[in-house]
This record gives sequence, C-alpha cells and structure tokens, in this order.
Amino acid sequence: MKIATFNINGVRARIETLTGWLADAQPDVVVLQEIKTQDEGFPREPIADLGYNIETHGQKGFNGVAILSKLPLEDVSRGLPGDETDEQARYIEATVVGHRALRIAGLYLPNGNPQPGPKFDYKLAWMERLRARGKALLATEMPAVMLGDYNVIPEPRDAAFPEKWLDDALFQPESRAALRRILFDGWADAVRLRHPGSTRGPFTFWDYQAGAWQRDNGIRIDHVLLSPQAADLLIDVGIDRDERAKDKPSDHVPVWIDLDA
Repeated sequence: MKIATFNINGVRARIETLTGWLADAQPDVVVLQEIKTQDEGFPREPIADLGYNIETHGQKGFNGVAILSKLPLEDVSRGLPGDETDEQARYIEATVVGHRALRIAGLYLPNGNPQPGPKFDYKLAWMERLRARGKALLATEMPAVMLGDYNVIPEPRDAAFPEKWLDDALFQPESRAALRRILFDGWADAVRLRHPGSTRGPFTFWDYQAGAWQRDNGIRIDHVLLSPQAADLLIDVGIDRDERAKDKPSDHVPVWIDLDA
C-alpha cells in the first residue's frame, strides 16, 4: 500500500498539479494539508474520477486537511482531541483496510511564528495534544501512520543552512524536543529508517524565493511516523522531489511510503 503526504498549498489553485501527480504516482492513500477551502468548496470530481474516496476537514482561506483513498475510509474523525475550543482544521483520521487494517492520521502542525508569543505557545500545546493522541494510537497495537506537515526541522542535517533557522519556530529547541518526545514514545521516522546515515537532507520544502529549489536550499518538515507494527511492514520510502520543478508547484513535495498492507 502506497501512502503519501502532500502539502498542496491551495487545492483549488493546484488541482491540475495534484491530479497529475495522482495519475503518475498512483498512491493508494494520500493525506493533504493546506487545502485552504471549506468542505463544500473542495474540488471532488476530478479526484473522484481517478478512483479516490475523499474525506475533508476544511476551513475557509487557510489550513484544512483531507484524506484521499482508493480503499474505503472507515471510522473517520476530524480534529485533534484535547481542546474543544480549537477551531483550526489541522487533523483528520481514518482507517483503511487493504490486506490488514491500518489507521491513518493526517496532520498540519502549526507553524508557530513569530516566536516567542501566543502562536508558538499554541504550536507547543498542539504538539503535546498530538503526543497524547499518538500514545492512544500506539496502545491499540493496530498498524498506524501519523503523517503530514509537522513544521519542525528535527536536526541540523534537515536544513541546507541550519544557521539561517535559529530564530524560526520550526527549529527552536522546544519544537525539536517536542517532536523527539513523540518519537521516543515508540514512533519511527520513515525517512530516517531509509536514510539513516545522511548528513544533509533529504528535503521536502523549498521557499519560492531566491532560487531555493534550484540551489537545493531546502528543509525537511514533512514527516511520516510509523508505529512499531507499521514499521515492520515498511518496504520503501520516497520523496517526489521533481514535483517542485513542474508547472505551478507547491512549495512542498510529496513524501511517500510503501507498506506490505
């Protein structure tokens, strides 16, 4: 089962980019971030025509997440537990059943800038809620994948120029420590399973400015975390870097895994 995450940076603006990639890459399940539309505005028809079931958790103008699946989606839930006052559309979960049942959690973690300040406080609080939800998923012992745009640069090797990110919320010690706590609970970083010895990259995001993609001045902030049961099923991991070179690209590229599921 090929499972991918893709921050599309506006699904209506980039529907041709998305459908072209779906047709070429043929993922079975995709989680999207920054769909930037309410549920009723999501462009369902061209995606459904490619054979995908669609579940969305949208928000007008910004944020918004979705799950696309060639398999039926069961037990869909929207919103990250832990704060009933949080109205931002950043989290969606569902079960897909291939050879075995698999829980998919798609997320768009808050950016947190500027820091310090309330936006950074919200980011850290959101990460603690994510950790709690992650523990609950681990406790089920069902294979689970928690993937999306984490807006965290885990290590210096995950940025082409880490010194340029020292004041950014994505690279603060508190953000990185919060992600480590999630990993230490038992989640595995799929890209690092595939590239354990890498000293630079691979990257998943390049700014639109100053030829960042052409110069490979990128960062890795799109992550795929695997429960132990899912990690046992891992076949391969990939980053579709060339999507950044196509017409009207997102500033992120898809990250995917292949599981024996």
